[in-house]
Amino acid sequence: MKLIMIALAAVTLSCSAMAQTKMNDTSMDMMSHMSMRKMNHSAMMMDGKMMTMMHGKSMPMTETMTMNDGTMVMTDGTVKMKDGKTMMLKEGQCVMMNGKVMKMPMKKGMMDEKMKM
Repeated sequence: MKLIMIALAAVTLSCSAMAQTKMNDTSMDMMSHMSMRKMNHSAMMMDGKMMTMMHGKSMPMTETMTMNDGTMVMTDGTVKMKDGKTMMLKEGQCVMMNGKVMKMPMKKGMMDEKMKM
């Protein structure tokens, strides 16, 4: 009887350990969604078009945006940094409100899903 109880306890503990692993994977997905939500205002090149992200929603960029540090982002994807340097955004690059240019990992068709929200 003791052997059965020990085996049952071992199976229960191993199952709970597997469940914990699955939760960590889900929390990583949640973290990526949370980081996208933190991106309150930004400008991004998607599918060859400039898009603005505001409060988690994206829309076509219609006018020049000035970031908090003075960086200017034009509707054609040209970025004029506060020090006067200019660059052209490439597909998937994003300019955050602090003026930093980042590459955002986007899956194909993700923009279509965001537009439906």
